[in-house]
Amino acid sequence: MYDLKEEIKSRLAVEDVVGQYVELKRAGRNLKGRSPWGVDKTPSFMVSPEKGIWHDFSAGKGGDIFTFLMEVEGISFKEALEKLAARAGVDITKYRGGDPNVAKKKARAKEALALATKYYQACLVRNKTVCEYVFYKRNLNRWAVSEFKIGYAPGQGKMLYEALKKRGFTKEELKTAGLLSAYDNDMFRDRMTVPFVDTGGDIIGFTARIIGKGEPKYLNTSDTILFNKSRFIFGLCNAKESIRRNGFVVIVEGNMDVISSHQAGVREAVATSGTAMTDQHLKILSNLTSDIRLAYDGDEAGVKATERAIMLAGDLGINLSVISNYHGAKDPDELIQKDPNLWKQAVEERVPAVDWLLNKYEENLDLRTATGKKQYSDVALKLLSFVNDEIERASYEKKVAKKLDVEVEILREKGERLNKKLEQAVSHRYLKKPKTELKSDKLKKYEDSLLALKIFGGVTKTKIPFEPPEDDAKLDELELVFNRDHENIKDTDYEKEASDLLALYDRESKKQQISALNEQLSKLDEESEEYEEIMKKIYDLQRS
Repeated sequence: MYDLKEEIKSRLAVEDVVGQYVELKRAGRNLKGRSPWGVDKTPSFMVSPEKGIWHDFSAGKGGDIFTFLMEVEGISFKEALEKLAARAGVDITKYRGGDPNVAKKKARAKEALALATKYYQACLVRNKTVCEYVFYKRNLNRWAVSEFKIGYAPGQGKMLYEALKKRGFTKEELKTAGLLSAYDNDMFRDRMTVPFVDTGGDIIGFTARIIGKGEPKYLNTSDTILFNKSRFIFGLCNAKESIRRNGFVVIVEGNMDVISSHQAGVREAVATSGTAMTDQHLKILSNLTSDIRLAYDGDEAGVKATERAIMLAGDLGINLSVISNYHGAKDPDELIQKDPNLWKQAVEERVPAVDWLLNKYEENLDLRTATGKKQYSDVALKLLSFVNDEIERASYEKKVAKKLDVEVEILREKGERLNKKLEQAVSHRYLKKPKTELKSDKLKKYEDSLLALKIFGGVTKTKIPFEPPEDDAKLDELELVFNRDHENIKDTDYEKEASDLLALYDRESKKQQISALNEQLSKLDEESEEYEEIMKKIYDLQRS
């Protein structure tokens, strides 16, 4: 059977898919543009219409229309497949044994949720008391109410059910969509409703706030066939363009904080919607930007949430900071009600997350006592074990050592002992990932350039020690590399370029080998035979 991916690719041109996110201009046979991840100063994003591929040289990413949508939207392959299939008018259920019943259930659930949203919006307009609550007590304007599709779920038990039943929906279909309770009543009653909208614009659930008295204050859709709280980020559909354009995202605690922030003009705000932050949340956001700003409360829960975020960030290359100056307000929403400009100012005056946490620890512990110093060093060292950059970590170690009035070496020795204990006590998912033997980004770029010269530049005299890949997609990517660097350059001496690049590659490779060997040395006894062997290897590399 004809492959589903190929069928979609035959209907959708790569330049059309990419062109919805990146402004492209013709550059010979290819198209050029600026990185949608905002990491280039000059156009370094290339698209090859002939090959159906793209490559972002500044971000080190590339692939076809599926990988592009996965990266730019922060979604899974399955989600990208579904979105592109819908755009191309391809029925997924006809390919690869897809279950037509599951596809039908999802489609009906989306339809029910879209109709429920319109029903709730109509109920809001007709209820004067609720309008006063939304527009005056919550201080939301018409733009925010329209942008976030805010509505009202009536207090009577089955009004939504009866309305959708008339539209042909069964009780089972509405339960699948998360619109009915276990007792077959409407899930949301006498509540202000805000739909959960995925990055493609589809409604997949709701969050609803009680209008009067009652618990819980907020009620969210449980996990359904469409909604997964560990992946969903509230407001991302509304925020993603601002995040890409301005290069940062603000994570707030509540959904109302998000809406108020967007209304105030800070439209990079999102929330994890009633659940603790997960590594999936961070991965999705890190595909859009590396500048992630946390707007958590300064209480114990906020401290723990920030600590968890640093642990989860791990090797994602995220610049994590904290927004903390609320000018006496308890949260962003309250600060915005006080003065929207103060919120904008607070977003700009963020503090590096590690600095903020260290200051919080210092405030809560008495560093004049031995017990306080021990507790401070314990939590600080645990935190610093998740700072991957050696220079940044060394800087923080000096800062902590100065606070404790001890030598840095003493602090590091304790850190090594603490890390051994943590490895036994903490779940693997919160530990630092061990360093792998994968090539660094710099070595990979050198290797790609050398292979491009070997394959498309006809370099033979310079002995390039890499074999051409058999994968067609990789060959296409290497052609883009070659076109980018040489297509418009006349009389280029490819042999000399290859020779110079090979020298750079060898130098960087030795540098990384020596660095890895030095790391091994730091864990060995100086009297051991292995220590002497590694020292000899380092000496040989330095002389070669």
